[in-house]
Amino acid sequence: MRVTLLAVLLIFLATSRVRAQVPASTNSKSTDIQPIDGRIDAKRVDPNLDQQEAKPTPSGGQGQMEGYLIGPDDVLSVYIMDVPELSRDYRVDANGAVTVAMLTKPVSAAGLTLSQFSDHLSAELKAAGLVSDPHITTSVTQSRLHAVAITGAVKKPQVYPVFTHTTLLDLLSEAEGLSDDVGNTAIVRRGDVAMHSLGPDSKVSRPGQSDPATVMVDLKQLLESGDPHANVDIYPGDRVTVTRAAIIYVVGAVNKPGGFAMRPSSHGMTVLQALALAEDTKGTAKRDQSMIIRSDAQSPEGRKQIPVDLKKILSGKSSDPTLQAEDILFVPDSSSKRALHRGLESVLQAVTGVTIYSARF
Repeated sequence: MRVTLLAVLLIFLATSRVRAQVPASTNSKSTDIQPIDGRIDAKRVDPNLDQQEAKPTPSGGQGQMEGYLIGPDDVLSVYIMDVPELSRDYRVDANGAVTVAMLTKPVSAAGLTLSQFSDHLSAELKAAGLVSDPHITTSVTQSRLHAVAITGAVKKPQVYPVFTHTTLLDLLSEAEGLSDDVGNTAIVRRGDVAMHSLGPDSKVSRPGQSDPATVMVDLKQLLESGDPHANVDIYPGDRVTVTRAAIIYVVGAVNKPGGFAMRPSSHGMTVLQALALAEDTKGTAKRDQSMIIRSDAQSPEGRKQIPVDLKKILSGKSSDPTLQAEDILFVPDSSSKRALHRGLESVLQAVTGVTIYSARF
């Protein structure tokens, strides 16, 4: 009997020792995990990390906008799970890269989205053997103004905030469309973000253009044909200038003298079209002695005179000449007591002060 009781007591003591060596909960995680061969394995801290959604730090602000493109001088807040030594703020340098301690070369950042940069940094840390399976969250704590300036022949030229790339048509819509004196070209000058994003080897410029930082867009082709290649991407830091139409002037014995914008068309603006914009000639006009005054670098006076007989043009006996930019259509007045050349001199002096009227063609 004494032997049996002794055996039971020994079994009880052995069982108690085994239970004392088992953790209270199998779900608890150790926080004292050391790196193996200089590497930190984040999965050992939490094996279910792959199923967790990465959450940005509260300091991200507007930089957490989806599709935000990193630019030079941005300050990035980089959090690498369980790697406090590398989790800190990094400034993007003028070359579009960040310098990370223990990496032998800077990490490219400009032109990338926040998630793309996180993936890129993760790959660099793995390749360097510093972290076996890094999980990285990147946000923006500081940023210079991400914007696009649009000037020229638009209804509302100003600087518009752009946090990711957009298109030229979207930007024109933001500017409330084109003004009446619009020309036929939009000039896009690329900024740092675009150059980093598109890369030095990309064909940024259109055919026939040598400067990769400048894109010339044919607005007529963009608006009328809907050519998707003409609807170029616009990046933060780009500058867009919409050219104004060329001006022609109608002066002399007309009802509405002034300067008129030549809207781009396949045929240009003719003498009769310009005359219609000037609301026809006065009753005292000498139509058969009208002339076009055109700049001519080869002429000693810097201009030449091209006779125009409005009577024959209106009667269909003569062709309707096409005007060029900065042409002056002069219609003399028969009631004038001054000689024609004196009247011409006064016309040339007055051209610089005439009112500019817009016209659509």
